[in-house]
Amino acid sequence: MTILLFIGGLIGLVLGAELLVRGASKLALSFGISPLVVGLTIVAFGTSAPEMAVSTGAVLNGQTDIAIGNVVGSNIFNVLFVLGVSALITPLVVNIQLIRQEVPIMIGASLLLLVIGLDGKLGFLDGAILFTLLIAYTVFLIVQSRAETRSAQDEYAAELQPAAPGGWDAKLPVQLLLIAVGLGFLVLGSDWLVTASTLFAKALGVSDLVIGLTIVAAGTSMPEVATSVMAAIKGERDIAVGNVVGSSTFNILGCLGLSGLVSGDLGLLMPAAILNFDIWVMIAVALACLPVFMTGREIARWEGGVFVLYYAAYVTYLILATQQHDALGMFSSAMLSFVIPITVITLVVVLLRRGKPPGRAS
Repeated sequence: MTILLFIGGLIGLVLGAELLVRGASKLALSFGISPLVVGLTIVAFGTSAPEMAVSTGAVLNGQTDIAIGNVVGSNIFNVLFVLGVSALITPLVVNIQLIRQEVPIMIGASLLLLVIGLDGKLGFLDGAILFTLLIAYTVFLIVQSRAETRSAQDEYAAELQPAAPGGWDAKLPVQLLLIAVGLGFLVLGSDWLVTASTLFAKALGVSDLVIGLTIVAAGTSMPEVATSVMAAIKGERDIAVGNVVGSSTFNILGCLGLSGLVSGDLGLLMPAAILNFDIWVMIAVALACLPVFMTGREIARWEGGVFVLYYAAYVTYLILATQQHDALGMFSSAMLSFVIPITVITLVVVLLRRGKPPGRAS
């Protein structure tokens, strides 16, 4: 029964996000809002709607470890697994704006979360700061979009077609219904997923935090997986990369911002394990995007393979640590003394051989 509840929750989240994105994007385009703005806001935020629904629902249920673990774990999953698998399908071209602007913003949001969490708590004021920054970021994107080139607007217009006249989704009541039903599936799916995850944790003797960092994080990132993998298969220019980077920024500013706001006076306690390890992994993978993206302004297949292997290593570490397995010490030593240094050296060498300053790239 618990497994069925978990699967049902995942289906609800994915279906809800799909309906919400479809309804909201069609509604916006019907009112003449720029396709570029829709792509950067509604669609990017829509794929992160499951994370927001689960994190907020977990806070309201008093399960703050799942709320925080879900966001941190989702960001790690997005960069290492989603980008890694997408790059394995086809090398991903990276837009110069991602290198200059979006990745630094993602890194800044990750560092900000570390700073405000150093006191061991994410309170109402912290949540207000994060959510205010999300609003400011959205406004900035809208203002910036007015200066975008016609080619950039055409690219997003091709990805998000307005509802065709006479089409089933061209009418306002249908678009509003899609949004309402999508939100309903998100709420229901998040409740089922959190409930099932808690039962899993109790049955397996695993903490809520680890469940949030792994199973829940991967589950709520299914929209990002579907969007980026399909974009890679279709050969879409940089939608696969932009979706992951934008969603990761939204997870921190939006999901944890709203979670902090609804937490009240108690706030969200930041688990010591998050502050001592997982949040540093999240920051490290965000920082890793810069040298990887700058090596020829693409993510090569071998780099995607490295990302996927690192995610497998991260999950392995969490499992060994949870079980206090004898192999934990040997595994950690191998990663710190051999695997990570070799990877860093390889990236530096490739960057020096292939890379040009982004501003001078043709």
